[in-house]
Amino acid sequence: MTDLPQDTVTKIRDSFAAQNLMTLIGADITDLRHGFCQITAPIPDTMRQQHGFGHAALTFALGDTAAGYAALSVMPDGHEVLTSEIKINLLAPAKGDRLVAEGRVLRIGRRLIPVEADVWAEHDGQRTLIAKLLGTMVPVSTPPAAT
Repeated sequence: MTDLPQDTVTKIRDSFAAQNLMTLIGADITDLRHGFCQITAPIPDTMRQQHGFGHAALTFALGDTAAGYAALSVMPDGHEVLTSEIKINLLAPAKGDRLVAEGRVLRIGRRLIPVEADVWAEHDGQRTLIAKLLGTMVPVSTPPAAT
């Protein structure tokens, strides 16, 4: 499942656990590798829009988060990432039981990290690509731990 050092995996899992939105919707990191992160989440009734599909905000949040953790997986110690900009193309309604988001790093830069993510909806064992995201993450230094 991972080719990352254990301290990187721990840093990412701890960071993910601190994201209230991901906890609220029951999301989980299901695959994590150098430059890649997969997140799965059910489509809760509280996150559906008026037609019964998963809300676009849920799709966006999962894609952005998967891309962000893909970028974090390539960062050296003492660095995190923030989303600078991200664009989403919604391709189909989020019809189904759960969403799967896969984020990938396109290039590792010192100041900018271009990323992409695909989001699928799963319904009756079938996957439908519902969104493509393209964005930029920015490395930021983390402050030293207080002693």
